[in-house]
Amino acid sequence: MTKSPRIQITVSLLAVVLALSGCKPAPPPAPSAEKPAAVPGAAPTKAPEAGPHGDRPVLSENFEKTEEGKLPDDFLVLDGSFAVKAEGGNKFMELPGAPLDTFGVLFGPTEPDGLCVTARINGTGKGRRFPALAVGVNGVGGYRLQVSASKKLLELYKGDEMKVSVPFEWQSGAWTVLRLQVRKLKDGEWKIEGKAWPQTGKEPEKWLVTLDEKEAPPPGRPSIWGNPFSGTPIQFDDLVVTKAK
Repeated sequence: MTKSPRIQITVSLLAVVLALSGCKPAPPPAPSAEKPAAVPGAAPTKAPEAGPHGDRPVLSENFEKTEEGKLPDDFLVLDGSFAVKAEGGNKFMELPGAPLDTFGVLFGPTEPDGLCVTARINGTGKGRRFPALAVGVNGVGGYRLQVSASKKLLELYKGDEMKVSVPFEWQSGAWTVLRLQVRKLKDGEWKIEGKAWPQTGKEPEKWLVTLDEKEAPPPGRPSIWGNPFSGTPIQFDDLVVTKAK
């Protein structure tokens, strides 16, 4: 359709005004830089698992891929009827409430030092009876960080000998995080460090118990331990082994 003379005059005058003022018509908008749409059915990107120091763990076990009633293949049960259970959409390893004794499981690599083990452990008290919960390094005769709920203590053991203890308020029916590591400082010197805190609380900035050693730790695997003194089950979850720092 042919433009009317009035429209042509208006357009020409506008062009003259823009030229005299030094202005230029705005350029057309740039193409959109939107992200490409996700491919239907593609798996979401998952961030790599990290240990307590932000590094990639040597071992990380949350039991989600383990069949109920069984244990991961590389777990070595020292004693006790440990088995994976599920509740509320979460899987964990459980130790039954009977018999009343100390039971443990070994997992992860065999090392004399340089490892840090972390685990979440849940237990309940019954009347005046309370469980004992622990993580360990360096095998059966190595070091063990134990929450002794009946004594309200966090204890550090070497074998069966209690070396260090500090007051600790354990919460029945709440998950507790325990962390223990062994570091070699130099030839002939090692440091063993442990801490524990309620999962809903804040991790202590400093280690709660420490022990200086002159004797070389024995090679051994990390471990978890439980004694159901209260006659109720103990649950273990999110076992993580990293390099000690």
